[in-house]
Amino acid sequence: MKELRSKAEKAPALEGALDRLRVLKGSLPPTAARIADFIVENAQDVVHMSVTEVAESAQASEGSVISLCQQLGARGFQQLKIALARDLVQPVQFIHEDVSRNDGTSTVIEKIFRSDMQALQDTLKVIDHVAMSRAVTAILKARRVEIYGIGSAAPIAEDANYRLVRIGIESKVLVDSHLQAISASLTGNDVVTITISHSGSTHETVTATKLAKEAGATTVCITNFGRSPLLSYADIVLYTMAKETQFRTEAMTSRIAQLAIIDALIACVSLASYDRAVATIANTFEVLSTKRF
Repeated sequence: MKELRSKAEKAPALEGALDRLRVLKGSLPPTAARIADFIVENAQDVVHMSVTEVAESAQASEGSVISLCQQLGARGFQQLKIALARDLVQPVQFIHEDVSRNDGTSTVIEKIFRSDMQALQDTLKVIDHVAMSRAVTAILKARRVEIYGIGSAAPIAEDANYRLVRIGIESKVLVDSHLQAISASLTGNDVVTITISHSGSTHETVTATKLAKEAGATTVCITNFGRSPLLSYADIVLYTMAKETQFRTEAMTSRIAQLAIIDALIACVSLASYDRAVATIANTFEVLSTKRF
């Protein structure tokens, strides 16, 4: 098993994705050909789209999109997007889409900060106040909260868990995919789960959210605005609006937006359970004071 995994990790990158699509589409069945046409004609947009959005635009299923990706030699849709990005963008954009190779330190700092501030401003515009209130109510009624995050979302999940515990909410965080699946399947209608995923297309967190919903939990999802597989299993959605470089594996601006959503959620929960929150914060402050000189 280790040998198979090692080979998969060392598999060569998919090259010439657009050329492969152009050559292959003439021999494809109608649905696959329609997907291929859409990707070729809208390649610049596809690198910023989810598999759900591509499927809906091409009037096909998510499975058909993934199947076409595999016919091209990709493991899935995300790898195809990375391959498309290699065909379309400058390598420096894999670091951050706003920077240029010759930018000096001060220019890079300004661009990164402006990008982060823009993510916050854009997210503020799409925050659903009703959804936030529903999430607060669900958390306060729940016996416990479970928080799921994988990869770059894991530190955000850890932070959310810490903040909830500090205000007296029984909470646990799961950042291992196996533990997520096990714990999610053992939830119930007295549990709230919070899934954090920028793309909404990560297999592990989508699976955990699906299992939690099937077990009866109330599922809250923090994800970027747009269609994605995660939304099929979300009871409450709190959207971010981060101009993330979708073909880069490491999240940057999306983390800032996710943290802002968490901050707002914690503040709302704290105010809605004011006496308990203040008392718990005071008690935990005393405990933590022993950790400082």
